[in-house]
Amino acid sequence: MEIKIVPLPIPHGLNIILGQSHFIKTVEDLYEILAGASPHLKFGLAFCEASGPCLVRYDGNDEELARLASDTALSLGCGHTFVVYLRDGFPINVLNALKACPEVCHIVAATANPLQVIVAETDQGRGILGVVDGFGPKGLEGEEEKAARREFLRRIGYKR
Repeated sequence: MEIKIVPLPIPHGLNIILGQSHFIKTVEDLYEILAGASPHLKFGLAFCEASGPCLVRYDGNDEELARLASDTALSLGCGHTFVVYLRDGFPINVLNALKACPEVCHIVAATANPLQVIVAETDQGRGILGVVDGFGPKGLEGEEEKAARREFLRRIGYKR
């Protein structure tokens, strides 16, 4: 077994959701979930098929994001893995719906931070061992940072 680190591109203004699912129907079901989440949400998604022709299946309502998702999934190369890129929306707006999809086994990451995927490669293929999402902590928040966090959440409409 060989362990590799695969950095996933996250262009400015985008978020990524990385997960695992188990069936070719994933692409169509995730498309329907994302398309129904918001009329403003732009997305591309891709799924690495793990049997049969083993193709990267992809779709989206934004051609650039669909291409980015398919290229990213191909470079990651882990079976039954899906990649979703979002613009004009955030993972928090779609995660519960994605997790409720019958094909979805679990979500590995949902972020706009730099993302590294730790991959194991065997003679059979590749699998995700884990992720490094962003950077490690630099300390504890103080009263000023707490106040800024609370203000930010209210300013963007997530708290009253």
